Amino acid sequence: MADAFSSSSETVIQRVIDVTVKANTPLEKLEELYQIKKTCDFIRERQFEKVALQFPDELLGDSVAVSAEIERNSNVKSFILGDTSYGSCCVDEVAAEHVGADCIVHYGSACLSPSKRLPLMYVFERRPVDLEKCTSAFRELYPDPQSHIIILYDVNYVHAISDLQTLLSPEYPNLVISELVVEGEQCYSHGRIKRQHDTCLPERVSGQVICQFGRQFSLKSGLSINDYSMFYVGQEGATLRNFMMTWNRCSFSSFDPITMMGRTESISINRALMKRYYAIERAKDANVVGILVGTLGVADYLTVIQQLKETISRAGKKSYMFAMGKLNVPKLANFMEIDIFVLIACPENSLLDSSEFYKPVVTPFEMEVACNKKREWSEEYVTDFRQLLPGGQSHVPLADQQEEGSETDVSLITGALRRQNLLISEPAESSCGSSVVLRNQTLTVANTNSAASFLAVRSWRGLEQKLGETPVVKAVKGVRGLPIAYEEEGTSS
Repeated sequence: MADAFSSSSETVIQRVIDVTVKANTPLEKLEELYQIKKTCDFIRERQFEKVALQFPDELLGDSVAVSAEIERNSNVKSFILGDTSYGSCCVDEVAAEHVGADCIVHYGSACLSPSKRLPLMYVFERRPVDLEKCTSAFRELYPDPQSHIIILYDVNYVHAISDLQTLLSPEYPNLVISELVVEGEQCYSHGRIKRQHDTCLPERVSGQVICQFGRQFSLKSGLSINDYSMFYVGQEGATLRNFMMTWNRCSFSSFDPITMMGRTESISINRALMKRYYAIERAKDANVVGILVGTLGVADYLTVIQQLKETISRAGKKSYMFAMGKLNVPKLANFMEIDIFVLIACPENSLLDSSEFYKPVVTPFEMEVACNKKREWSEEYVTDFRQLLPGGQSHVPLADQQEEGSETDVSLITGALRRQNLLISEPAESSCGSSVVLRNQTLTVANTNSAASFLAVRSWRGLEQKLGETPVVKAVKGVRGLPIAYEEEGTSS
């Protein structure tokens, strides 16, 4: 585990950082890569005056030139959003509202999570794909032309999928091509994109149409998605991992346009799921839960926060909410009283590898499995928290209070007995700051102020005032310089 708290000052100064700088795109290619004309038409048609242009880190080198072209062709004021509040795949509506923008143009990779505050336009990169090598790799991976295969892809390769379909469809009659779906009345895009006016429900049974993660495809009558294999065009990363965890009964293969190599994805889904189940057991053992707000732009994030609070409270646990932007080890290590964190984010950012963190980080679905006894662990895995809400495909209502007995089970990690649903309604605090609660006339003891109890047993509790114990002195001249080396540091005064 990395040392998260301290490092040598000499190491920091002498550290060499390997930075890959993307060369600026020539002016004549900006139109093709960034769809400037279509963007200006989008702005003029809706008479926007302030436009926020959101770029990922790897495209910031072109941001000034793109902004200048848009201002010159559409007579608007543009603002460049660089360092996003959360993941760059999500639309940063908060930063756009800070500058009073009328709309957002999102460039590069996108998770296609629905946003509702501002009008939005997606502009994807047009990354090159060698279609000849892609089709060759596809034929090697699927020698049977009667195979049922669904082609998925990173959004930055959508421009090449139509040509890929033309090359493969004559040989593979059961081939299914997924289409990107831009969800919401205020979301727009161009190219082979369908605009979805109604709510995009996952896995619609009627008509065998599946709509999930901004992708839509139709299955043959009588077949389920488990009868298909998946072929993914793009690099290994959060998008592919999200697909594989959700459709974990399907076999996956991929083609990387950068290495131009195809392969069968050999990641053990069962092993990955068991690793997530270990985190669920940790969540069952936890008494204090930290709710991490990892998005302020995905629709319904406030609703799922409220649902999580109720679920955690009904399970007899305490919850605290944190909004801290991008997560890292030092940030979360400041809250040692928290037993486990639950991250509310878009589907691609929810599956956080928390091996470096001091406390586990789970998804809303995993926390529900731990706290809602009506939800059972099965082959279904949900990364989109909107599916957990009422009306969602995977919504499971909480058990009634009459059904919730103080059941006891055994922790699979510690081997100790643990009791569920200790505290359904929070009692009033006593004068000493904690309460002893008698529930159903049993000797069940619950501390309702978990964070305060943790602080009480700490050896160091922060700076102490010591009023009346130290003399009052006038202000004196302090030290000068940088924290790593103050002036005259180490010399005698």
